[in-house]
Amino acid sequence: MFTTRPELLGTFGMVASTHWLASSAGMAMLEAGGNAFDAAVAAGFTLQVVEPHLNGPGGDVPIIFHAAGADETRVVCGQGTAPAAATIARFQDMGYDRIPGGGLLAAVVPGAVDAWLMMLRDYGTMDLPTVLAPAIHYAGGGFPLVPRIPSAIRRVEKLFATEWTTSADVWLPGGEVPAANSLFRWPSLAATYERLSGSAKGKAREAGIDAARSEWREGFVAEAIDRFCRTYEAIDVSGNRPTGLLTGDDMAGWQATYEAPLTFDYRGLTVCKTGPWGQGPVFLQQLALLKGFALDRMDPVGADFIHLVTEAAKLAMADREAYYGDPDFVDVPIDTLLSPGYAGRRRTLIGDEASLQLRPGMPTSNPPRLANLPPPADEERALADQFGLGEPTQVDEDAEVKGDTCHVDVVDRWGNMVSATPSGGWLQSSPVIPELGFCLGTRAQMFWLQKGLPASLGPGRRPRTTLTPTLVLRDGKPFMSLGTPGGDQQDQWSLTLFARLANHDLNLQQAIDLPMFHTDHAPSSFWPRQAKPGVLAVEDRLPPSTLTELDRRGHRLHHRGDWSLGRLSAVIRQETENGIILKAGANPRQMQGYAVGR
Repeated sequence: MFTTRPELLGTFGMVASTHWLASSAGMAMLEAGGNAFDAAVAAGFTLQVVEPHLNGPGGDVPIIFHAAGADETRVVCGQGTAPAAATIARFQDMGYDRIPGGGLLAAVVPGAVDAWLMMLRDYGTMDLPTVLAPAIHYAGGGFPLVPRIPSAIRRVEKLFATEWTTSADVWLPGGEVPAANSLFRWPSLAATYERLSGSAKGKAREAGIDAARSEWREGFVAEAIDRFCRTYEAIDVSGNRPTGLLTGDDMAGWQATYEAPLTFDYRGLTVCKTGPWGQGPVFLQQLALLKGFALDRMDPVGADFIHLVTEAAKLAMADREAYYGDPDFVDVPIDTLLSPGYAGRRRTLIGDEASLQLRPGMPTSNPPRLANLPPPADEERALADQFGLGEPTQVDEDAEVKGDTCHVDVVDRWGNMVSATPSGGWLQSSPVIPELGFCLGTRAQMFWLQKGLPASLGPGRRPRTTLTPTLVLRDGKPFMSLGTPGGDQQDQWSLTLFARLANHDLNLQQAIDLPMFHTDHAPSSFWPRQAKPGVLAVEDRLPPSTLTELDRRGHRLHHRGDWSLGRLSAVIRQETENGIILKAGANPRQMQGYAVGR
């Protein structure tokens, strides 16, 4: 089978990510003697620089890893929480029926930096100046702008020039959108990284990292965020110009945490995901449903395979809408949702025709409650279109791709493995904080402003994020990590990749290159939270017979071009009779993601 690039094979280490510079930065740490945790952190900070339209220091990151020395698999929750002042009543008093997708009101505590630093301290081997060096190099010395960065800036050019002028100071040098592939310098962000790095110098490794964490949560970073949110009036889709709710006390009161992963066994493999504060259990629920079908006997690009995977996704995502939320605040019946009995009952709903209904189940005696929102007002949509507010959107020649973000996977020669999906704080999220050089994220748009829902807004709560890395074990040992950008599509594209690998004789790159699909059936997690019942997005490389049959079954096909869906990457650690072989693959779509290794 033709592949766009080889499946990488080696024994030393592998890094795969959504940008070649991040993959190379991670590999540099491995070459210098570092482990997978050092590599992942270096790659993660580099992604904040070279993919600024998709993530930033003001964003979030969930991480799943396996530590070989401790023989443990854990989740790092780098998802910050809602500010203490963020209440449903406050938003409603301001006239909002949904949290806007841009501006300062949607900011939660930025969690990515603290999460990366905590993991580096506890599981890495290198000091902070070493792992921050690539990000400082690219921010201060310059990095080439991939074409989608100027495209993103162009969408918000008017907003920056007329309203969010602190962002114009960074992203419109000389008052112009920078050219694609031009060298771009970001000195204000480089200075922030330098200050964090400098706070660690002259100290023992762990103490230096903790000093940087303190600067972030309670020092110059928190002070600048507090001051900016209190004083800057930022327009959003409502046309209002509110100040922010996030404070220095919110920053000081939160830090990243470790959790046990949720798991599900499928065909001899154990899939590990985050808890229901993310959409990760959707992947596991899909597996529970698909366990009752012989996918290994189906063509991985055939109508039967795509129909079953799609219908399982619809059912799992309906449960996401009805039951997922921060388990520190709501009782999520996750054990029942992943149980064989519940999956068996739900599986009977999958018929030969495409469902056009949102059908959550009843894992408890209480009927499901779903949010009910009318479409946004015409004035809001007009402002969003005019200024480019809302969900991050990448425009390709073939298609418009919503909900994009970043991903990185690493495996080293000692058996450590990391999967991380950093996102949020993209350059079009909110105005740049001048003293820091970056903006805050808008993850709070994933809360509902209706009371009594699992994902309702509340102070100190985690939004039910879409970010969802995946790590797979075989016999308790790390076997594969994988993931993709893509908002609500993440657990669909990742599930499809995994299902194809687990059920068919494909190598990693072959499975990544195969034509992809996803459904937009469930309500979007992003403003304005609308659904497209029955819509199935497909790459046109799928066989014509497959597309014809899917159409006959009632799927509302949305043709998205030949190479438009998914930005998957993955690494594998395979035990053989002669030793361990490491593998890696990365997505060719958008000509940006790369795997490196040896």
